[in-house]
Amino acid sequence: MTAVIVEDEFAAVQNLERLLKSIDENIDILAVLQNVDESIEWFSTNAMPDVVFMDIHLADGDSFSIFKSVDIRCAIIFTTAYDQYALKAFEVNSIDYLLKPISKKSLEKALDKLENFSPNNNNSDVIAQIMKSIHQVNKTHKKSFLIPVKDKLIPVSADDIAFIYSQNKKAVITCFNKRDYTMDTSLDDFLKQLDPDLFFRANRQFIISHRAVADLSMWFDGKLAVNLSMPTPERIIVSRARSTDFKKWYMRTDD
Repeated sequence: MTAVIVEDEFAAVQNLERLLKSIDENIDILAVLQNVDESIEWFSTNAMPDVVFMDIHLADGDSFSIFKSVDIRCAIIFTTAYDQYALKAFEVNSIDYLLKPISKKSLEKALDKLENFSPNNNNSDVIAQIMKSIHQVNKTHKKSFLIPVKDKLIPVSADDIAFIYSQNKKAVITCFNKRDYTMDTSLDDFLKQLDPDLFFRANRQFIISHRAVADLSMWFDGKLAVNLSMPTPERIIVSRARSTDFKKWYMRTDD
C-alpha cells in the first residue's frame, strides 16, 4: 500500500507513521506534505497513491482548497480535531475521518474500509458536503493537542491550558496543574487553532485562557496588567490599543 500524509504538525506525523507501520510494516509513505501549495504541486506531478491521510486545518488554509486545483482520485482519510457531531457527512460517504489523537483501533477500522473504495470515485461531491457540514458549526477549533514529550506523545486538552508564552521562538504551554509542555511552533500558529472565546493574545509573549484570569489592574498609560490564578514567568501587560478589546473579551457572558 502506498500513502501520502498531508499534515503540518510534526508530532502528529510521527504518531501516524508509527501507527501505520505497526499495522502494516510494508506500507510505503511516498510523501509528507505540510501545506496547501506543496500538496497541489505534488498531486499535480505524481501518480495517485492508494490513500491520502489529510489534516483539515493547515498553516496556510484548510485542505479543502487543494481540491479546487487538483483532482485527487484515491481514497482520502481526513485527520481532524473537529467535534464528531459536526462531521456526519463523513459517515454517509466513502471518505472516512479520524479524530485526533488518532488511535490504532480507529486507524485499523478506517484502513479496512479501503477494500470497498473504487479508484474511479470522484471526491468533489463528498468534499462539498463535508465543507457544508463543517461551516455550519460555530466551534471549529482544536479541543486537544498531541504534544511530544521525550519518546511519548501526550494529549493535552485545550480546557486544561492556563496560558501559553513564547520562549526562544517556541510555545511553552502551561496547564492549570502547573505542568509545562514545549512545542516547536510560534504563538501566531497556535492562536489560529484556539477558540477566540476562550483564549486571548494579550501581547507578543502571552496567550491566556479566560478561565485563568483572576483580575485586572490599571497600569501606566492606559495599559492593563492581567493577574492570573497561577504564577507566570513575567507580568502580563495589555497595551492601551488592545485594552478595550481585552475588556470586552474578559467581560463576555456565556450563553
